[in-house]
Amino acid sequence: QVQVVESGGELVQPGGSLRLTCAASGSIVSISVMKWYRQAPGRERELVAIVARGGATSYGNSVEGRFTIARDNARNRVYLEMNSLKPEDTAVYYCNVNALDGRSLWGDYWGQGTQVTVSS
Repeated sequence: QVQVVESGGELVQPGGSLRLTCAASGSIVSISVMKWYRQAPGRERELVAIVARGGATSYGNSVEGRFTIARDNARNRVYLEMNSLKPEDTAVYYCNVNALDGRSLWGDYWGQGTQVTVSS
C-alpha cells in the first residue's frame, strides 16, 4: 500500500506566500509523475502543476509564473511553492502520485487534501 499525505495549507493574506508538502510512504519501489491539483467549492478539480521524475515541470495557466513545483526523489516528497497568492487560489489542494508498489503494480494515489485560504 502507498499512502499520500499533504500538509502546509493555512489562511494567508493576498500577496502572501505558502509552501505545501506532499509525502508518499509505504511499499514504494519507484514514483514517476507527481502532481498537484486543487478544487474550489462548486468547481471541478483543476490540475495545478506536474513534475516528472527527471525534474521536468508543467503548470496550469492560472498559476504559471507564481507557483513552483519541486520534488525530492530520495524522500518521496513533492513541494508546491506558492507566491503572489490571490483570493481565487483558495481551494483544497490535493497531491497525486503515480507509483510502483511492492507488488510490482503501478497505481495512482491521492492524499486527503490540505485547505488553502487566501483572504484579508
